[in-house]
Amino acid sequence: MFNMLALSHKDTEKLLDMKTVIEKVETAYKLKASKNAALWPLIFHEFEPGKADMDIKSGYLTDANIFGLKLVSWYGENSNKNISQLIGTVMVFDIHTGSPKAILSAEHITCMRTGAAGAIGVKYLAKNDSKTLMMVGTGNQAAYQIAATLMVMPKIEKVYLYNSVNQNDAERFKDTITERLNTEFLNYTDDIIVNEIKEKFNVTFEVVTDIEKSTGESDIIITATPSRKAMIKKEWVKPGTHFSCVGSDMSGKQEIDEQLFSDARIFTDDITQSISVGESEKAVKTGIISSDDIISEIGQVINKTVNGRLTDNDITIFDSTGIALQDLITANYAITRAKEMDIGTPFIL
Repeated sequence: MFNMLALSHKDTEKLLDMKTVIEKVETAYKLKASKNAALWPLIFHEFEPGKADMDIKSGYLTDANIFGLKLVSWYGENSNKNISQLIGTVMVFDIHTGSPKAILSAEHITCMRTGAAGAIGVKYLAKNDSKTLMMVGTGNQAAYQIAATLMVMPKIEKVYLYNSVNQNDAERFKDTITERLNTEFLNYTDDIIVNEIKEKFNVTFEVVTDIEKSTGESDIIITATPSRKAMIKKEWVKPGTHFSCVGSDMSGKQEIDEQLFSDARIFTDDITQSISVGESEKAVKTGIISSDDIISEIGQVINKTVNGRLTDNDITIFDSTGIALQDLITANYAITRAKEMDIGTPFIL
């Protein structure tokens, strides 16, 4: 028998703060780069093409003493049954004994670690004096990307909001984003930290419809969409721009012009995964680059074994497909906090 803990979506909302999640995801990247963490092959299965599928991402972190997995399923017809289309679960195990530690709802963990990942790409690859961020995509993930990026880049003054499908959605997002930032992302007990973050969140938000013009005015561009066609052309991009691409996590997805890869400094969270299901996929498949043209994984930049940006004119790309190590290290932190705060549902397996 094993003493386990179940953490719900509401539990993880109480337990996780973005500042710490950024630190944890950075640690996961560093452990991977130093060979103290690794991924196992991605498993994907379609039950009904275009209607129902699932994937399993898994791995281990020896320094964190854990291994585990995240299983995410998508059932398109669930909305007709009043069930969420996307359902995710994280399971964490003790690496020394193999015993299960906890089972957690994956939705909030995924949102937080994905926001942290995009911001880490910005932190280590964008110009330090960047002032303008463009958020391409105004779905739920956009708030997490913006919150995390403003935390790590205090000189940002303006955030452009672009939605390629529905401008009204972008307007609605603009109307609520300031309130969301100051409620959902300020769950700290330290007033000094709260005030510091509030100051970073004090920026101007502007909905834009001319993506060509806005691209040319942006220092940082984050893309978080389900697009399968490039929305940003190479000729629009000014020297020195940084891209964090987080939407491409499945073969066939694409958010930026593959020609951008020919001159950019390219970094990923996992090279193998990025060239098969990430933003780099089309550039590799069309022969614009090979896997050898990817400079490194981001952990090597964080560990200072590889240089990120070399000059203010470099165009940099962080291809973030999302890896299990992000989920596992974030989940493990949530488990530790839950035990300290007596949150969650204990049970015996």
